[in-house]
Amino acid sequence: MPDTDEKFYAGHRERLRAKLLDGKLTDNEKLELLLAYAIPRRDVRPLARSLVQRFGGVYKVFNASVDELVACKGIGHNTAVFIKLVKEIMTVNYKGQMKDMPVFHDEKILHNYCRMVLANKRVEELHLLYLDHNLQLISDETHSTGTFNTSLVYPREIARRALELNARSVVMVHNHPMSDHAFSQDDLDSTQLVISVLKSLEIEFYDLILVAGEKVFSMRTYYPFIKG
Repeated sequence: MPDTDEKFYAGHRERLRAKLLDGKLTDNEKLELLLAYAIPRRDVRPLARSLVQRFGGVYKVFNASVDELVACKGIGHNTAVFIKLVKEIMTVNYKGQMKDMPVFHDEKILHNYCRMVLANKRVEELHLLYLDHNLQLISDETHSTGTFNTSLVYPREIARRALELNARSVVMVHNHPMSDHAFSQDDLDSTQLVISVLKSLEIEFYDLILVAGEKVFSMRTYYPFIKG
């Protein structure tokens, strides 16, 4: 690599580090900077762009399997494991923050956590976040795993588990692997049923968070019956 190229890459990476510390780094640039630490002697901008294009977004890159990552030109086994390690650390961090503070304190943390859990899943899953009286996380559990376009909801099982955990509120987290659109009619119908069952036990239904592609939708934002 010519000396001028090394100087250019060093200067570019220093600018990325400065943007990170200023809180101005985009998600794509974060991936690029991460790859720069894993592959220090290469220009990783083209690699970062190709990964985002191949998987459909930064969060989907993190949720790709090691085998899927290694299949990408320019990604070796060590780099793939490094990406998965960072994903696990980020997930633990988001979950820890939700245990330390109410979920409404910074809903960006909640939404990013949901992306980390469900972005790039190839079948629909339904997760339940059980919250205490302060709306802090008690437990995150997989409720059901379905097909590419459906998953099952068991309202009585949700209620039973909430009572076991002494939860005062519940968040459902769901994904749409085949669409980047918001809530389906099935989502609305099943949510209303869960709300009814929980209400009879004086347990609040806080929200349904939907991960569709890399978009995150909050049902509380769109449908007033969630809040009332």
